[in-house]
Amino acid sequence: MVALQTPEFWVAVGFLVLMALIAKPAWKAMSAGLDARAEKIKAGLDEAASLREEVQSLLADYQRRQRDATREVDEMLANAQAEAERTAQEAADTLVDSLKRREQLALDKIAQAEAEAMLAVRNTAIDVAISATQRILTEQLDDAAAAQLIDSAIAELPVKLH
Repeated sequence: MVALQTPEFWVAVGFLVLMALIAKPAWKAMSAGLDARAEKIKAGLDEAASLREEVQSLLADYQRRQRDATREVDEMLANAQAEAERTAQEAADTLVDSLKRREQLALDKIAQAEAEAMLAVRNTAIDVAISATQRILTEQLDDAAAAQLIDSAIAELPVKLH
C-alpha cells in the first residue's frame, strides 16, 4: 500500500485517466481524419481512373482517325497514281495518233508531189515531143505532103469527134 501513497503512482493514475479520457475523442478525430484522407485518396484514384479511361477513349478515337486518314491518303494516292497512268496513256495514245496523222499527211504530200512531178515531166515531154515534131515536120515536110496531111485530118475529124 505504500505504493498508493506515492505521488508518482497518482501521477501515473492521473495520466492513465487523462489518456483514457483523451484517447476516445482523439481516436475518433484521428479515425475521422484518416477516413477523410482515405476518401480523398479514393476520390483521387477514381478521378484518375475516369481520366485514364477518357484518355484511353480519346487515344483510341485519335488512332481510329489516324487510321482513317491514312487509309484516305492511301486511297487518294492510289487514285492519283491511276489518274496519272491513265493521263499518261491518253497522252501516249494522242501522240501516236498525231504521229500517224502527220505520217499520213507527209505520205499524201509526197504522193501529190510525185503526181505533180510526173505531170510536169509528162507536160515537158509532150512539149518537147510537139516542138520536135514541129521542127521535124517543118524541116522534112514539103507543101504538097503538108496539104495532104491536113486534108486527111479534116476528113477524120467527124469520126473522131463522135
